[in-house]
Amino acid sequence: MDLQIYWWCVLSLLGGLFVFMLFVGGGQSLLFCVGWDETAKDLIINALGRKWELSFTTLVMFGGAAFAAFPLFYASYFGGAYWLWLAILFCFIVQAVSYEYRKKKSNFLGQRTYEAFLVINGTLGTFLIGVTLSALFGGAEFSLSEMRFVSWDSPWRGLELLASPSYWLLGLALIFLSRLGGAMYFINRIDEPNLVAKCASIIRKEAALFLLFFLGFMGVFFSANGYYLDATSGEILSRPYALALSLISLPVLGVCFVLGVVGVLASVWLGARASKVAIWAYGVGCVLVGFALLAAAGLGGAAFFASTSHPASSLHIYNASSSPYTLGVMAWVSLLVPFVLAYIAYVWRALEREQVSKAELESSEHKY
Repeated sequence: MDLQIYWWCVLSLLGGLFVFMLFVGGGQSLLFCVGWDETAKDLIINALGRKWELSFTTLVMFGGAAFAAFPLFYASYFGGAYWLWLAILFCFIVQAVSYEYRKKKSNFLGQRTYEAFLVINGTLGTFLIGVTLSALFGGAEFSLSEMRFVSWDSPWRGLELLASPSYWLLGLALIFLSRLGGAMYFINRIDEPNLVAKCASIIRKEAALFLLFFLGFMGVFFSANGYYLDATSGEILSRPYALALSLISLPVLGVCFVLGVVGVLASVWLGARASKVAIWAYGVGCVLVGFALLAAAGLGGAAFFASTSHPASSLHIYNASSSPYTLGVMAWVSLLVPFVLAYIAYVWRALEREQVSKAELESSEHKY
């Protein structure tokens, strides 16, 4: 296996894990929907407070892996669209500040302000991430010079992506997907029957909205033209139905996508019945779908970050990657990743030995 393929698979897996961890933001967006009093809001925020760092850490790992393995992509994607990424960063900053200061004494902004910040992170932040990820399937306007310098064509520096209605579809789909995940997480973690019943009700009501926007995303981007590297001529050529054909031509990814969709649908069916295992079916489904879509965008010669204004500048895993030496060294380092994941799983399990309840909160020394 080429090192470029290996690292694109690693990057896609991190992307899939990040899609799963968006349930933290989704749970925050439910704060005023299912948190009917102070105790309910404390239960919600303390359940999420033990996980929020993992979502941001996963995003940082995605950016770090992109910087090391595909620096030209990092420079184009993060450097070119920097106003959009700064807006996303702002949403994560207010999230971190809110968990830290919501219950602090002499909090001059007031507790409700920080709760509003959490909702902003869970809705606006998730929406912007969806719009930004859409650029990996629909492209953006940029060009590369002969010296490989990136020029972003729009002076809006990424904000122009918000003017594309088709890019909204993934953003809206992620909002409702994350809200479903947040509700399933509360059902699993919080020992409060009334709150669990409200979460199951939200899953029944909002599942259709997620399906509407997700099917819209699939309809638009599966039928759209894409670009790929012609192995014979070395040129970037256009190809109809590029994303759909990638999933078909790479059966492993197609199977992952189908199994992931089944997993998410199964989690909705379980969550609507207040099953505690729904969040695990949801997690497996999100990781598989996210991995399959991102991997299909870059494997098989596909240009994973297309330039809609200068197609010849489109990025694929071979012209955007680091040197073989750098990729080789990092590949050896990446062998430690399973140990890191095992540690995270151990810590996750240790934090979830007991459900979050009123009694547990009263006896806890650390509260958010």
